[in-house]
Amino acid sequence: MLSRLLAAVVLAAPLLLAQAATAREATKEPTAKEPSVAQSAARERQKKCGAEWRALSATEKTAQGPKWPQYYSKCVKRLKEQKA
Repeated sequence: MLSRLLAAVVLAAPLLLAQAATAREATKEPTAKEPSVAQSAARERQKKCGAEWRALSATEKTAQGPKWPQYYSKCVKRLKEQKA
């Protein structure tokens, strides 16, 4: 009798653990957060500066700053000043 009970527990244990894990996953809240106002503003500035950079010709890029990081830095400063 004891051996049958022990066998039933051993066989049922994985099923019970799987059900418990599924129940925990079902009750979890989504971890994705909405971006903050500052993050949204930074993303918009990045999009605007990227569009401006892609619209520049090679000679204009050389005059503005030959590489994206330099151009982006100047563009962000300019956009922040315009908003303020």
